[in-house]
Parts: sequence; structure tokens; C-alpha cells
Amino acid sequence: MFIPTNFRMTNKAEQHQFVEQNGFGVMLSSDLQATHLPFILNTKEGEQGALYTHCAKANPHWKLLDNKKVLIIFTGPHGYISPSWYERSPGVPTWNYSAVHILGKTTILDAPTTLQVVNKTVEKYEPILLQKRDVLTEDYQNRLAKGIVGLKIDISSIEGKHKLSQNRPLQDQQNIREALLHSADLNDQLLAQHMQDQAKAI
Repeated sequence: MFIPTNFRMTNKAEQHQFVEQNGFGVMLSSDLQATHLPFILNTKEGEQGALYTHCAKANPHWKLLDNKKVLIIFTGPHGYISPSWYERSPGVPTWNYSAVHILGKTTILDAPTTLQVVNKTVEKYEPILLQKRDVLTEDYQNRLAKGIVGLKIDISSIEGKHKLSQNRPLQDQQNIREALLHSADLNDQLLAQHMQDQAKAI
């Protein structure tokens, strides 16, 4: 990923936090196949951490992934930026976004570990389902597990990018956030909040 210096996300903790907050990623393999999957990050495994996910056994992609290198892309809020929001002209349209790219090697997991990955995913997004067990019963989950495959990705490298108009004057940045915040598009509003959060973090 091309990352100009002033857009680089250099802190590993920040990169990990971004993945945890934007855990639905795209996994690409060297044969140019891609699968969209939810990922769970374990920051305590290895130097860079490890990712866990699961996919449908009917998806042939997993058969090509054991002990293979993959690229996983995570993205956050993004949106169109109009040059009309700048204090001075001329200007050009652009796009603001944040992204993290992870390279790693995959391992196909056994059935019990795959079920643990599913439970970790549910625990993150709707933990009450693991407590009540009237919707996601253990018997149903065990039967469902026969149709999925778990994957572990040992992370070898991670890089992140915040392209959020940091190259523009502060007044332009404020104008951009205001325009996005008052947009009718929910994605624009999320991007405005993301830009505000990053400005506070600097």
C-alpha cells in the first residue's frame, strides 16, 4: 500500500485497535481469489499478533489456503471530499479513508478450534447468545460447525494508513468535517466523526 509519511499509521497498538473496530475484512490469496470474512484479533500471539476467522465449507477458497500467504484488508469510514470545501481554489476532488493491510500465513483449524473461533466471534458481537442459549443452542451450533472451516493467520507484517486531509490547512480540515457531518449520507457522518477522533488523538 502506498503510504505518504504524513498518512502513515505507525503505532502497532493503533493498528490493532483499528482491526478490532473494523473486523470485517477481505482475504486475498496469490491466485487472486478473495473472501469477505469477520476476523478476531489475538494481539498476544507472536510478535505481530494472529487473526482467526471461519468460512463456509462450501466456499472452495479455503482448500487453497493451508500454509499459504494471504493479504487481508480492513477499511474504516470513507467518503468523497469536494474541493469546494477548501478555503482557496483551485483544488481537486479526493477521497478520505483509513485502512490496514495485514500479511500472514494461514493454518486450517480442526473442528473444536473452529467452534471456539465461532464462539469468540459471537462473544465479541452478541455475547448474550452464549449466555441464554435459547437462540443459538449448543446442539444447533455443533451441527452448524460441520459446514464451516476455521482459519488462523499468523501475522508477518501490518501497515496502516489514515488519509484524512492531514495535508490540508487546519481550516480546510474543519470545513471538510463540517460538510461531512451535515451530509445526509450516514457514511459521510461516520467519516466526519472518524476524522474528529483522529485529530484529537494527534
